[in-house]
Amino acid sequence: MKRHADRVRTAGEALRAVLPGRRILIGSGAAEPVTLVRALVDERGPYLSDNEVVHLLTLGPAPYVEPAQAGRFRHVAFFIGPNVRQAVQEGRADFIPVFLSEIPELIRSRKIRVDAALIQVSPPDAHGYVSLGVSVDIVRAAVDAAPLVIAEVNPNMPRTHGDSFLDVRRIDHLVPVDLPLLEAHPEPPDEVSRRIGEHVARLIPDGATLQTGIGRIPDAVLTALKGHHDLGIHTEMLSDGVMRLVESGVITGRRKTLLPGKLVTSFIMGTRALYAWAHDHPAIEMRPSDDTNDPANIARNARMVAINSALAVDLTGQVAADTLGGCFFSGIGGQVDFIRGASRSPGGQAIIALPSTAKGGTASRIQRALEPDTGVVTSRGDVHHVVTEYGVAELWGKSIRERALALIAVAHPDFRADLMAAAKGRRWVLPDQVVPRARYPWAEARREHTLSHDTLVIRPARITDERALQDLLYGLSGESSYRRFMGFKKAHPHEEIQRLVDLDYEHDMALVACPPGTDEVVGMVQYILDPATGLGDVSFVVRDDWQGRGVGTALMRRIREAAMARGISGFQADVLVTNTAMLDVFHESGLPVRSRREDGLYHLELLFPEERGDGSAGAPPAPGPG
Repeated sequence: MKRHADRVRTAGEALRAVLPGRRILIGSGAAEPVTLVRALVDERGPYLSDNEVVHLLTLGPAPYVEPAQAGRFRHVAFFIGPNVRQAVQEGRADFIPVFLSEIPELIRSRKIRVDAALIQVSPPDAHGYVSLGVSVDIVRAAVDAAPLVIAEVNPNMPRTHGDSFLDVRRIDHLVPVDLPLLEAHPEPPDEVSRRIGEHVARLIPDGATLQTGIGRIPDAVLTALKGHHDLGIHTEMLSDGVMRLVESGVITGRRKTLLPGKLVTSFIMGTRALYAWAHDHPAIEMRPSDDTNDPANIARNARMVAINSALAVDLTGQVAADTLGGCFFSGIGGQVDFIRGASRSPGGQAIIALPSTAKGGTASRIQRALEPDTGVVTSRGDVHHVVTEYGVAELWGKSIRERALALIAVAHPDFRADLMAAAKGRRWVLPDQVVPRARYPWAEARREHTLSHDTLVIRPARITDERALQDLLYGLSGESSYRRFMGFKKAHPHEEIQRLVDLDYEHDMALVACPPGTDEVVGMVQYILDPATGLGDVSFVVRDDWQGRGVGTALMRRIREAAMARGISGFQADVLVTNTAMLDVFHESGLPVRSRREDGLYHLELLFPEERGDGSAGAPPAPGPG
């Protein structure tokens, strides 16, 4: 600092350059210049009037929003954090709803004029450059545009790479401090966030590039990704969870299509360990918000996955994220930027993740309609997936009826009946539509390889499969339909298909086979428990162009595993004597088959092995006469 002694001031001395009626930008997040903020209010405040204070989320104090400061300062929030929320809701502060990607241009064009920027930087290097450290976001535009720049110089600020460097001569006054950076400690995960994280992780392929934030759900998602490979990062915020995945080798950036190997972010927020790790880290690439959040740039990352939170989602897929109970709560932030960028990325996915309830479980976050005075941040046309602890609702390309059914299926069970009644009242679903009656077993989806080396996802059927199952059945040849239904069947109406998907996943279970990445159904197997015999009455159907490729065998393997896990003792089935392909599936299942021929049918019984005390399978009980 000796080389720049002519610019060194105390906080009080530096702030004398701030004049009444001016707009002041405060550095973001963990880079809030706390010493300057306190001095602005305590030392300079009595000499100021009608000064606006603007910023994104900050982690430190916000004394300028206290009622006693009225007339001296008025805060204008680009994003409403906990330290200014009450002031905004009481009308003592203002809120600008704006996409984060657009704020830098508003500042540079002086549409939103910044007269003074109060920031925090690292010490100057040998070349006379400081680093903006953990906050480049909108601060880069502010220091480029503001006529007055005052900076705290803190040896605890990491020197980060990217578009973070600033010639110290651009700073009018340097205020030395030696204080730890503000921290945002991760919240401990709970069961709800853990389940949400697992559901989201199943949507993310290896080699994906991620955008995520901070909090229980983002941390749970990152924790659930420990088994993934070669993930990348292009995000507005980098957290401790990202650091852990980089250190474990999960995040490498090797397969990124924009800035391979780089951890692209606009600000860093977390613990001191994260800030120390970020210091001089060559992979971290700090960029301003109009770069990181530009949907066109985001879309240049193939397999881009954007994960954002919400306060509520209505049955059509509209997302509320900045208002709660008619009051402004947070802001638009980068949600729409990343949702739209990910939607345009090759193989990209736009995900909204939220708990199914609020207010201690007394209110549903999946709502029949958003509450009055609630703003829509993300439109119903932008969202691909909505995830709660009850599963994934796929919305992209879906009708209002399909959306309502999918969202009701991931709502808390206590609210599903009311939501379905509301959907019926609006004529969004059919009058006889059943309410999903069980928790969908998401964890039972498997990738299976058939005998012909095809890969299929075999998963439990769900209520939203109705149209896909109709397509399967209507697409069968006459011969295949006859073999399945033992008669000629010309129609498969809603009432029939609804019975196929109205499952409890215990006594009645159905699995569907789908090509990866699609909801197209090419095969299905179902059992319904016969209480008289204790056996599952099992039936199969495979689309004609997939017959002879081992689909039935793969379905048999998975339905057997599912039935045994539920304590079912075996299967029974009636098969036409001419249906040799289906008979082969049963006889080649590895289970003993007892058969009886009756009027052109074989009645088959297959008993599962009994489990020994050590957990292994023994021989099935000896069959009786017959």
